[in-house]
Amino acid sequence: MGASHRRGLTQIRRWVGGLALITITAMGTANCDFASAEDLQSVTATSYRNSASEDRSAHASRRSNRETPTVTAIRRAAPSVVNLHGQKTIRQTAASMAGASGDVARQVNGMGTGVVIDQRGYVVTNYHVVEDVYEINVTLHDGSTTTAELVASDPSNDLALVKLRGAGPYATIPRGHSNDLMVGEPVIAIGNAFGYVHTSTTGIISALHRDIPVNETQSYRDLIQTSAGINPGNSGGPLLNIDGEIIGVNVAVRVGAQQIAFAIPIDQVLDTVTEMVNRHNDRRFVIGLQGKSYREGGLQVVDLIDGGSAQRGGLKPGDRIIKVDQDRINTPLQYALSVLDATPGDELRVEFQRGNETYETFVSTVPSTKNTSDPTAALAWQVIGVAVRPAGDAFTRRMNSQMQTNYRGGLVVTDVRPGSAADEQSIRVGDVLLGIHSWQTSSLADLAEILNHPEIRQGPNAKFYIVRRDQTLYGHMQLAVQSSSKRR
Repeated sequence: MGASHRRGLTQIRRWVGGLALITITAMGTANCDFASAEDLQSVTATSYRNSASEDRSAHASRRSNRETPTVTAIRRAAPSVVNLHGQKTIRQTAASMAGASGDVARQVNGMGTGVVIDQRGYVVTNYHVVEDVYEINVTLHDGSTTTAELVASDPSNDLALVKLRGAGPYATIPRGHSNDLMVGEPVIAIGNAFGYVHTSTTGIISALHRDIPVNETQSYRDLIQTSAGINPGNSGGPLLNIDGEIIGVNVAVRVGAQQIAFAIPIDQVLDTVTEMVNRHNDRRFVIGLQGKSYREGGLQVVDLIDGGSAQRGGLKPGDRIIKVDQDRINTPLQYALSVLDATPGDELRVEFQRGNETYETFVSTVPSTKNTSDPTAALAWQVIGVAVRPAGDAFTRRMNSQMQTNYRGGLVVTDVRPGSAADEQSIRVGDVLLGIHSWQTSSLADLAEILNHPEIRQGPNAKFYIVRRDQTLYGHMQLAVQSSSKRR
């Protein structure tokens, strides 16, 4: 897409100083002929009852005809859609404001939309809706108001997770899937369009797999294009299928064009939110397990940290976690959210299945520290200068799909030691380490094997491969010499 096209695209963002109130008044007159008293007396009670019954029957029939699948879909999804608004400060240079000198700060109002994905009040929206907002004010479907706090965010994917302040339970959006969408199928958008709360519009899926550059530093990938009316204030709101299930999160419109708007596919949204929550949890505490989705529901344990809390609790690879405390676990996101409510030092009751048997155990949330006792983590910190965690199934699927690759996984960099080999090669937090030399780093076990391989220990100049913003990069780094106590 050319530069002129990029300038024509904007995120659905509405920062307004005020909203005008429009009042519409309608008046009309009509001539009516009234019946005489005699005429009224001649109308029998029986005929009146028959007429009223026929009117009610006809009205019910007409209403039944009007209750289309679109009406049913909106009624099903609307209670889980919330309107977000708040204030932020923006700074403008003197060049952009006549008569001003230096930088000028001013407050502006912002608005957007969000979708409740968990009954405890976790809401997904766009990052640009809540970015730098002082206080996130929320209006629910029933008109009641509350506030929300930012829990986790991913600016590169323009997604954020906020939590409503309140007891709940809250109505949640019915979930659809975006892996079987069809061009031409009807869709519905709900949002806070221009400040008009809970505005619903309809359209079709116009195209799939659109890659849209916004500016030099940000672009959207694999978007749904729709003809549904999406306006400023719709950001973060749901795109629904005709069954009232969310299939996307509205994110952008084409400026100057009609019926061209875009949404992030819901499968991509939930994968990203799961990764966001896992990163947030990892910064606070360690449980010591890596899991993936299971076809029959639950979280299947894939890998365990040696000596970690999960391993000490008796969990093994292949076990299927089905409950954490009182929360039923059907997806990796549900597991991440159930753990999100914990604090460092808590004990969580975990119910899991192994074969045909169901067991219960307790795992602790061990406070996160850089000086971990895990041998692999300690070795990576010493030799490469990074702290890492498994990227997870969701990232791997999306990466392989977008980049047409076949990697088994990767390790997300969560910290970089100043002056280390990684630091000298400008490896950053958020990069995903895919491999060293000719070996893939799809798990912590892979990394341990690579760092202890004679070829690495004897020749410390190592080639590495990382993913950054959907691009594969490579370089060479001079690894630190391993002390004999770290060698096997």
